[in-house]
Amino acid sequence: MKSFLFRIGLFTALIVLVTNCSSVKNTSYNVILPKAEIAAEEEMYVPLIKSERKNFFPETTTETRWVDSIYNQMTFDEKVGQLFMVAAYSNKDTIHTNAIQKLVRDYKIGGLIFFQGGPMRQARLTNLYQSKAKVPLFIGIDAEWGMSMRLDSTFRYPFNMTLGAIRDLKLIEKVGTSMAKESKRMGVHFNFAPVLDINTNPKNPIIGYRSFGENKVNVTEHAIALMDGVQSQGVFSTGKHFPGHGDTSTDSHSTLPLVTASLDHLEKVEMYPYKRMFDEGLVSVMVAHLSVPSLEPREGYPTSISHHVVTDVLKNELGFDGLIFTDALNMKGASNFKKPGDIDLEAFLAGNDILLFAENVPLAAEKICVAYQDGLISDERLAESVKKILRYKFKAGLYKYQPIEGINLYNDLNPASNEALQYELYENALTVVKNDNVLPIKNLNQKIAYVKIGDDINSTFVSTLKKYTEVTEIADANIDSLLVKLADYETVIIGYHKSDKSWWKAPELMVSELQLIDSVAAKKKVILDCFAKPYSLSRILNFDAIEGMVVSYQNGDIAQEVSAELLFGAIAAKGKLPVSINSTYKAGDGIATEKLDRLGFAKPENVGMSSEKLKQIETYAQKAIDRMMAPGMQVLVARKGKVIYQKSFGTKTYGSTDKVKNTDLYDVASLTKMVATLPNVMQVYDQKKVSLETTLGEMLPMFKGSNKQQMTFKELLSHYGRMQAWIPFYKATLDSAKMPMEKYYRKVYTEGFTKRVSDSLFLRDDYHDTIMKQIINSPLIDKKEYRYSDFTFIILKQYLEKITGKKLDELADDNFYKTLGMNNTLYNPLRKFDKSVIVPTEIDTYFRHTTVQGYVHDMEAAMEDGVGGHAGIFSNAMDIAKMMQMYLQKGNYGGQHYFSEATFTDFNTCWYCTQGNRRGLGFDKPQISGGGPTCGCVSSSSFGHTGFTGTIAWADPSTGIIYVFLSNRTYPDSNLPNTLSKENIREDIQKVIQDAIIDK
Repeated sequence: MKSFLFRIGLFTALIVLVTNCSSVKNTSYNVILPKAEIAAEEEMYVPLIKSERKNFFPETTTETRWVDSIYNQMTFDEKVGQLFMVAAYSNKDTIHTNAIQKLVRDYKIGGLIFFQGGPMRQARLTNLYQSKAKVPLFIGIDAEWGMSMRLDSTFRYPFNMTLGAIRDLKLIEKVGTSMAKESKRMGVHFNFAPVLDINTNPKNPIIGYRSFGENKVNVTEHAIALMDGVQSQGVFSTGKHFPGHGDTSTDSHSTLPLVTASLDHLEKVEMYPYKRMFDEGLVSVMVAHLSVPSLEPREGYPTSISHHVVTDVLKNELGFDGLIFTDALNMKGASNFKKPGDIDLEAFLAGNDILLFAENVPLAAEKICVAYQDGLISDERLAESVKKILRYKFKAGLYKYQPIEGINLYNDLNPASNEALQYELYENALTVVKNDNVLPIKNLNQKIAYVKIGDDINSTFVSTLKKYTEVTEIADANIDSLLVKLADYETVIIGYHKSDKSWWKAPELMVSELQLIDSVAAKKKVILDCFAKPYSLSRILNFDAIEGMVVSYQNGDIAQEVSAELLFGAIAAKGKLPVSINSTYKAGDGIATEKLDRLGFAKPENVGMSSEKLKQIETYAQKAIDRMMAPGMQVLVARKGKVIYQKSFGTKTYGSTDKVKNTDLYDVASLTKMVATLPNVMQVYDQKKVSLETTLGEMLPMFKGSNKQQMTFKELLSHYGRMQAWIPFYKATLDSAKMPMEKYYRKVYTEGFTKRVSDSLFLRDDYHDTIMKQIINSPLIDKKEYRYSDFTFIILKQYLEKITGKKLDELADDNFYKTLGMNNTLYNPLRKFDKSVIVPTEIDTYFRHTTVQGYVHDMEAAMEDGVGGHAGIFSNAMDIAKMMQMYLQKGNYGGQHYFSEATFTDFNTCWYCTQGNRRGLGFDKPQISGGGPTCGCVSSSSFGHTGFTGTIAWADPSTGIIYVFLSNRTYPDSNLPNTLSKENIREDIQKVIQDAIIDK
């Protein structure tokens, strides 16, 4: 009968299910109280009586029956075995595994705390060990910042100190919830978190990052939020390290730390979080190995084995009736005091329930047995702990234990939602502590340099900075030489980068780094960005010369990316310091900064889209490459002001190993119309220099008397003026062998022949007049209908240059690119960039007889010295997205106003839709019926343009989505069939993007 009752799976038939913890009312969190209100918050707090306390895991009669039934059939040895939680590893050999199995099988231990290893290995071992257990094992893990604290291939959440800077406690609860879901997936019942230590000692060698901060209310509110997230999922939180490890200068792993605080201080400060947490339903507490004379007067006597600390204070005075764990008994703070076995007995006699990391279970069990026989341990005392353990095993669902499923384990532990949450956390944590009107960086025309200090990587930070404007990396070990290199720069961003992996080490600015900061700040406008704990800045004694200072807390990729966003105003600063930086900046300090509505970066889930569905983009990109529709491409997706997908595929040419990078430049062909000519036309329109009904004859007198003089501005931009599609102007300049005639060209730059068509081909300067005459004299098509024509934007270029007195490339750069941060967008890119970063467009065998790379593919634009109103721009997907975002924001970007909302509305209106013409003013619009430029699944308010080289840029105000696709489908021969278009690759990708929306 006894063995039957121990078979938990069969016994579940006799009981009903435990109450679901989801029925417990969740806490609704408010933003952390300002410092001035903290004192009032403390005074308002009155400990609740037990009946009023929150209870995530209410006791039921079924639970009681189960506990009593199991307990009554246990032998004494089996009861004692439940007290032990032994260290287990998934990265050790079979000797270790066999030893653990023996302890489970022969000594009936109650649980395991897993340390280093991997998730799949730990899952397999958990299943193995559980299969050997009579009563299923408790599984615990130190996962203060997620499973990655112990396991490879798992997700790392920010450290507690980073979380302590966040004011929105709902985000902290989300962290706890996510952590708990991972714990449940791994069969873990206890997460030994949150850390409740109040880190009032900056030199604390072991707590530091693990603490939420130095203010007891801030620590407590964050800990409650994290715990509620964890325990709402049926996983148990363990508050640690009682009575408080924050004000120590030594590490209990290596010695017994001394806490000299008075009893009054301990009760008001160190124990404050515990009192609050008990009322909020904390399941368990871990007792630290500390020497605290005000609590335990015996010299060098660890709190973890002090009856007064564990029983009199924790249990009786504070009224805690949950599970009590010792800290790991192998730590020198305990093991130096007593030997294995003896330390376990003392810990149990003190009142602890679970003996963590027992080093010698057989010996410890024997010691407890002898103490029982000697009357030092009563049946009641043993029953108190063992029944408590069994009760929480029931609450954990171990009465119906199920093995861990290995299928999809890795994916389940690393959902896309984790990274989405990570972005939210850093967006709310990053803290600006000084800002002398330098943040956010508004002026993108100034010269900005970046200087690195610290010994860790910085690549994501630098690459993200460069997505906003030109930022030059400067490095020199010699400060004098460095200052010379920085002479021409107005602003210098200094990034201090220290590795998250060495979190227990105290990051400290070296003397040479302090000297560098002082020297550069004395000469230049400096923004110091610290990717380490705030304490690392404490060696800076005078911050006066530093104009801006940001604490980014950690040095992971997302922290670096989000910090760059903050510097350029894509997000506003929200965080507050969780700890003080010497006497200059206090805990709670933090300056809010302005949000400039520049593009930022996030995961798809941050903006209501699915990462998993967006992966299908890769299928279509690879299809295009495999079928030789294009050698390679860039694809970018943004939504709600955040770039959520940016990838490059393939190579620059077929057979090449030169892979396309996100920073490479493509000839965007007719996207030029929308990103160079059109915005300048919109400004002219906004300034009332032209109206919808202004005629072409009024705009350009050269058209007076022609068949086009009465064509209106509205008709011109709508491609509704009966003009021809194009004229192959270049053919008239070739001889019978299709070679450039000397009449029109020279092979070198020569007076009168200065318009560069290719490396060794220069067109005569006056040929532009010939082109314009051909357009003026060209016949109109017979029927008034939509007819796309390059003439429109060739004419508009002529108009803009006439009324402004500036060349179109200057207009585009001065009016838009410089202020939008489109530093990779330009005509004639070889004047600025090396050819290696420019994707070839075609091997020209009919005009220039060379590989076209860095020169515009369009022949007419080439004949205009590379600057056409309809073609000529080179860019990358990121830069094009900036222009599209400015359009989505109806003329505003980065805090700058480019034109009015009314102007944008006029240009995005389909004026002739009823006549079957889908076009807006300059913008293409979705097809009205049949084929067209889009997937047919975007809104009628959407707009964009396509390009001959295999490009598209499209924006949809109804969804906030931007889609950019750039390719060189014209390589090697633009005269081959356009299979990229025929196979609808761009449209299919757009359909994938639409289908990825999950917040419809």
